[in-house]
Amino acid sequence: MLRLNEIFFSIQGESSQAGRPCIFIRLTGCKLRCVYCDTQYAYFEGTDQTIDSILTKIKEYPCTLVEVTGGEPLEQKETPELLSALLASGYEVMLETDGVEDLSRVPAGVKIIMDVKTPGSKMANPKSAKNLAHLKAGDEIKFVLVDERDYVFAKDFIATHNLAGKFEILFSPVMPAQDPAWLAEQIIKDGLRVRMQIQMHKILWGDKRGV
Repeated sequence: MLRLNEIFFSIQGESSQAGRPCIFIRLTGCKLRCVYCDTQYAYFEGTDQTIDSILTKIKEYPCTLVEVTGGEPLEQKETPELLSALLASGYEVMLETDGVEDLSRVPAGVKIIMDVKTPGSKMANPKSAKNLAHLKAGDEIKFVLVDERDYVFAKDFIATHNLAGKFEILFSPVMPAQDPAWLAEQIIKDGLRVRMQIQMHKILWGDKRGV
């Protein structure tokens, strides 16, 4: 049994898969409290659902790309079982995770998008560096950047752990806190091997929930 916040069918707004139709399975619960969190409703809201009921629901949508997100999905011990069931059902599966929970439990066929919390989030955690050992080719590492201090942190983290060229690295500016052009200009100036992303779903629908 899993605590489910919501299921919805939308456009993938972030990651290397941005722009693709995607089914989102949002699980309830997160012990972190990032200052920019835009899904605070997922901290506690939800209903108990079986894995079979979740699979039945997502079959309604004409799509094979699924992202399991939160909250923090790996805080629920049954999440790896859900991920395995999705893979067994023929879905292309992505997992959005905060970089704090143990990634060793994630099935090999899942694309992991691991968030490395920056100082600006107020939730930076050394466990993110330890979890790098559980990432594989094709996985992605995301930095949500509040300001230029976060940019320097992310750049140093990439260099310290020799990540350039090993994984898809995503830089995401907090919006609409400031004009994101500063980030694009800094990436160009430094010649970083990263992908800048702006949340496409927010450009399309603002803060409307479930799209």
